[in-house]
Amino acid sequence: MTGRASDAKAAVGDKPVFAYIAGLPQPERGIAEAVDALAARTLPGLTRSIKWGMSYYGVGDGWCFCCGAFDGHVKLMFVNGVTLEPVPPVTPVAMGKATRGVELATLADLDEAQVADWMRQIASRPGVGHGKR
Repeated sequence: MTGRASDAKAAVGDKPVFAYIAGLPQPERGIAEAVDALAARTLPGLTRSIKWGMSYYGVGDGWCFCCGAFDGHVKLMFVNGVTLEPVPPVTPVAMGKATRGVELATLADLDEAQVADWMRQIASRPGVGHGKR
């Protein structure tokens, strides 16, 4: 793993996302599995995809957030995250000016209550949860 997203090929559906996660080393795999499970519990009608070497999650017709493993951490980034309350603390490089998220080095870094709240908030945003896919 490096400081870049994986070379996983773009594909739509649960199966490619599960394969991407299964191929990650620990502890990144455990973190990504927990984020995926939280998303499934939190968002009815969840859809999954691999894009740009990361797993993307959405509802309706749009993508809401992504989760990607890097050397030593997992990035969980919310598209248009600047609209969330509170705004997530990390501004990623090269993911758009409005994207915000968190970097998770261990499973203990995952605040499930806060992340689930952000997932619900972002999925309800017009143009994000219901935008172009």
